Amino acid sequence: MAKELATQLIEQLQAAGVQRIYGIVGDSLNPIVDAVRQTCGSAKGGIDWVHVRHEEAAAFAASAEAQLTGKLAVCAGSCGPGNLHLINGLYDANRSGAPVLAIASHIPSKQIGSSYFQETHPDRLFNECSVYSELVSTAEQAPRVMHSAIQHAIGLRGVAVLTLPGDIAGLEATGPTPAPATFRPAALVPDPGSVRELAEAINAADKVAIFGGIGVEGAHDEVIALAELIGAPIGHSLRGKDFLQYNNPFDIGMTGLLGYGAAAEGIEDADLLILLGTDFPYDQFLPGTRTAQVDRAAHRLGRRTDVDIAVHGDVLPTLTALLPQVKAKKNRKFLNQMLKKHDRLMNKAVGAYTRKVETKVPIHPEYAASLLDQVAAEDAVFTADTGMCNVWTARYINPLGTRRLLGSFLHGSMANALPHAIGAQVAAPGRQVISVSGDGGLSMLLGELITVAAHRLPVKVVVFNNSTLGMVKLEMLVDGLPDFGVDVPDANYAAVAKALGFHAVRVTDPAQIEGAYRAAFAHPGPALVELITDPKALSIPPKISGSQVLGFATAMSKVVLNRGAGEAVSMARSNLRNIPRR
Repeated sequence: MAKELATQLIEQLQAAGVQRIYGIVGDSLNPIVDAVRQTCGSAKGGIDWVHVRHEEAAAFAASAEAQLTGKLAVCAGSCGPGNLHLINGLYDANRSGAPVLAIASHIPSKQIGSSYFQETHPDRLFNECSVYSELVSTAEQAPRVMHSAIQHAIGLRGVAVLTLPGDIAGLEATGPTPAPATFRPAALVPDPGSVRELAEAINAADKVAIFGGIGVEGAHDEVIALAELIGAPIGHSLRGKDFLQYNNPFDIGMTGLLGYGAAAEGIEDADLLILLGTDFPYDQFLPGTRTAQVDRAAHRLGRRTDVDIAVHGDVLPTLTALLPQVKAKKNRKFLNQMLKKHDRLMNKAVGAYTRKVETKVPIHPEYAASLLDQVAAEDAVFTADTGMCNVWTARYINPLGTRRLLGSFLHGSMANALPHAIGAQVAAPGRQVISVSGDGGLSMLLGELITVAAHRLPVKVVVFNNSTLGMVKLEMLVDGLPDFGVDVPDANYAAVAKALGFHAVRVTDPAQIEGAYRAAFAHPGPALVELITDPKALSIPPKISGSQVLGFATAMSKVVLNRGAGEAVSMARSNLRNIPRR
């Protein structure tokens, strides 16, 4: 019996180790879906279909699976509107370096170019958010395009898009199936001259600071060894937190809009700043000091700040070659100053509003986040919504070297936490997965609660419900604008979840938070804890500029004029605890 092209393509995905496809079925996608149906339950690595409620969630879920496992993950959408919904999650995946393959089914091939019903051009639309995007035109060509898409996604750590007309997917397979080109990713070893130049710069500098990103994964001990040798404080980006913060006596926190601790001053006061595996985007937080940068992607060298010493290579082999060439520094004054400042800031600024608040109503979100850190499993996977949830998880969730924190940290999309949690839980069924959701993000893709319930996923959803878009409110105030259009009517998300079969509870009393967490985490199925938090609690950056202060003061004046002094006083009381103390 002749084999359908769709079956041949699914077999290629099986051979590449793909275990599931996230998506929504639809007419032009039917041949692919039916080929998946025939593999379900197969003893030879059958592929499952994970039915989500929105294709955007399918792409986010695939992104989380790929980031957590390092392996290829797949999502799919039907022609026109179906695959268009994938685009936001694919932007997130591509920017996060997640190997994801998207199957974008297309209108009948003979209708392409005629403004047919639901016609779009996926092979053009997805160019900007992918490392590979191609249209299948014939059955003979298709397996080669699929092979190339797989190799691009894995090899370049990004998104590959296969645009497949439904009528072609249903044709008889005529082309040979390329053998999967499996390979082990190779470490990029730097040029010895570049390493020598970096060593000379370190040896010549009095005060050296290290700032690391996600590129330090696998090099934790070597970074610590370098810091110990030269007396350097270590700051990190949000994506570097998982791989640098734990077991790190030289940690001075995180800089940037979500930052905390002494990292901002630590990197600014150094004679030499070493950037390790980071593409930190906020150049306003990077000083003009002498800078060295180590990165495996040459195009990232020097694109955020001027770089005096550029080292093209992976962090681990670079540090392995560097350490024997670096001389130990006896002077620890700079390091000790930064560590003391970090300790003071963490205790007075970050720690201040997690103590003596067990009876404060509304709930302090910082307190709720600190309890979450204490109660969650040591190997938990956290997914965080963009906005204030990013702030609370960045500041209060400790990575421990065993946990992971995933979010839309480079694309900055709302509504990512729940679909990310779906992909993480499917990929790691034995781990505790906690979606730290804001009410704004959760409501945007609220239908994915149905996905969690339908697949009986034991995802734990913690909702910080302040009935406002807190980060947007802060942005308005800093720009000198009174907050407007950010508040929404209160919604009972626990009641919604309970109606779907979740274990769900709504918490207004901070004394009940810990018990609610423990009960939810002990529940074998899906669970949701909704926390009614202070809507006036805002994130204050670790380094506040004069323009920010002026903007905030101007906005407060407008708030007083428009809504009365009581509103401004209430907001001030909620946020005085956030102001960094020197």
